[in-house]
Amino acid sequence: MKNGGATMEGFACLYVIRGEPYRSGTCINLNEDETLIGRLSNQMTPDIAFTNPFLSRKHLVIRKEKDKAVLYDLGSRHGTEINGVRLTSYTPYPLKNFDIIKLAKGMTVIHFSYLFADQTIEIEPFSHTRKPEVPESSLSFHWEKRECVVEGKRIPMSEKEFLLIRVLYENANRLVPLEEIKVRVWPERLPGAGGIPDVSLDELNALIYRVRKKYGKETFLISAVRGSGYLLESELITS
Repeated sequence: MKNGGATMEGFACLYVIRGEPYRSGTCINLNEDETLIGRLSNQMTPDIAFTNPFLSRKHLVIRKEKDKAVLYDLGSRHGTEINGVRLTSYTPYPLKNFDIIKLAKGMTVIHFSYLFADQTIEIEPFSHTRKPEVPESSLSFHWEKRECVVEGKRIPMSEKEFLLIRVLYENANRLVPLEEIKVRVWPERLPGAGGIPDVSLDELNALIYRVRKKYGKETFLISAVRGSGYLLESELITS
């Protein structure tokens, strides 16, 4: 929302992970001192307008305050969450790199970043606005046995699958940097640049592919930010 102040160059951005009418991976630069996000209606068009009926017309606003992006929920009916924690309305929340913003209990999901130059989200397109809900009893872990139970079926994990799922689960709903994943999943690998295990992106992507294929895409909703890392949406996972 333009508030009469000077227009600034993009200092941060939002990546739409899920939210019609935007395609998954759409990057929206934050160029104004104030950006209103909400539901498109006949009465008004927010700066970033979604069509989901569960969003409020004025759902939240992101303001530039002292070179920081600060988010305020505007008393939305179905709420705003950041990294799984519901915000108190009209209370400032200074955004940080890799924050995951969920509107209306996850019907719309946005990734925030100050690093917007060449990043794009690499995720599967969603056929519905809201992600498929996994019943609470359908997924559990037996970490000591390196075993995952999906809908009553016990599925043994390979060593790399176990290490990957464990680090993503421990950081549920937060982006895990590539460097941390490499250190946690390939501790035996010789160090490369910067002392990080020498693991190619192709090797990491292949592991992610195997996990999705073996356990089901809806079991582990793993999203990727190219050049940054991966995040696991897991609000319905039980341990």
